[in-house]
Formats: sequence, structure tokens, C-alpha cells
Amino acid sequence: MTAPASAEASGLLTVDLGALRDNYRQLKAKAGAARCAAVIKADAYGTGAPQVVQALTAEGCDTFFVATLGEARAVRATAADVTVYVLDGLFPEAGPAFAEIGARPVLGSVPEIREWGAFCASRNEALPAAIHIDTGMNRLGLPPADVAEAAAESDALGAFELALVMSHLACGDEPDHPKNEAQRQAFDTLRAKLPAAPASLANSAGVMLGPAYHHDLVRPGVALYGGRALVEGPNPMKQVVRLEGRIAQIREVEAGETVGYGATWTFDAPTRVATVPIGYADGYFRILGSRDGHRGAVAYIGDHEVPIVGRVSMDLITLDVGAVPEERARRGAMVELLGPHVTVDDVAALAQTIGYEVLTSLGRRYQRTYIG
Repeated sequence: MTAPASAEASGLLTVDLGALRDNYRQLKAKAGAARCAAVIKADAYGTGAPQVVQALTAEGCDTFFVATLGEARAVRATAADVTVYVLDGLFPEAGPAFAEIGARPVLGSVPEIREWGAFCASRNEALPAAIHIDTGMNRLGLPPADVAEAAAESDALGAFELALVMSHLACGDEPDHPKNEAQRQAFDTLRAKLPAAPASLANSAGVMLGPAYHHDLVRPGVALYGGRALVEGPNPMKQVVRLEGRIAQIREVEAGETVGYGATWTFDAPTRVATVPIGYADGYFRILGSRDGHRGAVAYIGDHEVPIVGRVSMDLITLDVGAVPEERARRGAMVELLGPHVTVDDVAALAQTIGYEVLTSLGRRYQRTYIG
């Protein structure tokens, strides 16, 4: 059940916080003795960080991971007492900003460790931080060859609280990939060179890989929001996001007519076309359109499947609603673009991308409604 759209809304994005909370409880149960944090970067994967933080703190979640210091400030404005880690790390001279809001940098290099240690020493205050060890992603984090050097920075390490040592799985969504076990072993070997601290390796996929990957803290992201964590098998998570567009106009078309830019779709029989004012400016990808000989995405009116016809433009899509009763496919009626019939991962597969990109691309022009 979704809340009604206002008369002026061309699109309605409904976020089911009850489903989000159910997903968190399921992930927390899978994590066993490990604590379950939450990754809420990119505005909680496009769903709204303030609302997600409120919902998850009600479930007992007290630790959140964001990408940027700006995102950390937004979390702190919503929840004063939770722990917030900033994954992008410590930029030069950013120490005062972290201290001001009580956020924790995830330190990924020897210079970052030295700077955080010096900053804490200057305040005579052992502020907490995490250290990120790179075990195979080759993005952020201490390269394996630098871990011993970091461990030798006794003055810096002694000046702050090492609250967490973490790494990140490159292929966790493929349970049988040999890199998973290689990274797990490397992480356990390398973190043993640093001062003792709680450990974290598992993202959403890592939670599914089992207890060997859970360590002291798991940090799921996409699975919280209903996205698929593993590339194969059923997705056990509840759908959190529903996207509906409002029909602006219905028109009759004849066989041989075309629709949209480039005249890429030709009708082979008379039908009715609904125009919905949602497009790639709203995160509904251009690749989802149809052309002669190529079927694109589908939407739903009730249980009636309605295919996208023609190109997706900046603000509009067109759908063939000829098989839908006229009382259902009418001006002002709502069309499901994401929801029970069309999941985030269904759209991602058609768009040749992943659910993460679908979620984080959700536009700002939608009326956003929270239920549950």
C-alpha cells in the first residue's frame, strides 16, 4: 500500500521503512554474534538518510558508514549519539571538522595515520578512528607492503583510539570466487600486525558468506534497501522502494505510426499510448527505451504489463496501454515503474548496470513518501 500522490506530483517515490527495518533484522540475525552496522552513503542509497537513520536506530543500530564528511554532518544532525565512520578518509587539515561533529575517519595511508595522530596529540585527546587495509581492491586503504610501516608508527597509533580495522571484499557477490578466501586470509594476517582492535570485512554480500567473514562488525549496504547482494539465487530481502509515474495523456495511434525521438518504435497495430512525465533526468535510464526489434523495460498498471515504447527522453516516457481497460489506463492514473512487479534489480539488468546505480539515481523531482 502506498500513500496517495498529491495533485501536482508527476512521480511518487515511496520508501517502506518497515521493509527496511525487516531487512536490517534479517541481516542482524545472519551476522550472529557480530554487531550489525549500516552503510548509508549517497543519501542512504537514494532513499533518504535522515529517515533511514531514524528507522534503523529504532532497531538498535548504533553505527553508520558514510562516504563523505558532509554526509556525516547530515547523520549527526539526525542522531546525536550514534557512531559515524567516513569511508573517504582524512583529507589534509580536516581533523578539526571531524572532531567538531564527532565523526571517525577511516584512515587508509601512513600519512593519514600520522596526521590523525598528530592532530589528536595536539589536543591531548585520543579520538577514535578506523584503519582500512587494502586486501585486493587497489582503491583506498593501506597496501599490504605499508602495513608494517603503519604498525611502526607507535607515536601516531598511541595518540588515538584504534576503534576498528577493516577491509573490503572485491568479489563477495560471487560466493565461490577464490578472491574471497584470499582476501579473508590476507586481512587476518595483516591486521595481526596492528594493535588489537575490532575487525570488519563483510559488506552485504559478506554477511551472506557466513561466520568466517563476519568478524566483530558487519556493514551491509545495498541489501538493506532491498537490492540483490549475490549475483545468483533468490533475493531474500524485502523491496523497500516503489516508484510510480502519473499518466499525463492518453492518445490513439494507428498501425505504421511512430513514437518519440528518432521514430525508433513503429506500431504494427492500432493501440493506445500513455505518456508519463518521468525520464532520464529522474533516473529512469535512457537505455530502458524500446526500438523496432528490441523490447525495453516494462511497467505495470495493476496486474497489467505495459511496455515502454520508443525512447526514454529527459522528462517523458511512453507506454503501450492498449491491453489495459480504459478505466484503469486514464489521465491521472499511476503506473508502477519499480515495485512488486518490477524490482530494482530487474531494471538494473535491463539497463546493464547494478541495483546500486538504480537506487542512487532516483531523481529529486519525485514526491517522496515514507510508510511503515
